[in-house]
Amino acid sequence: MLYYALVFLVIALIAGVLGFGGIAGASAGIAQILFFLFLGFLVISLIVGLVRRA
Repeated sequence: MLYYALVFLVIALIAGVLGFGGIAGASAGIAQILFFLFLGFLVISLIVGLVRRA
């Protein structure tokens, strides 16, 4: 999931440089959503791992 967030971020940067504002904004939004989903799953995974140890 982090890979896809980085891919959409690169697409947004390239589209922004080339002047495609709509595509850049949409790609940046998707990248942001995927990044926060990744962080959420990471935190949940860490908590579950700590609970299983105890």
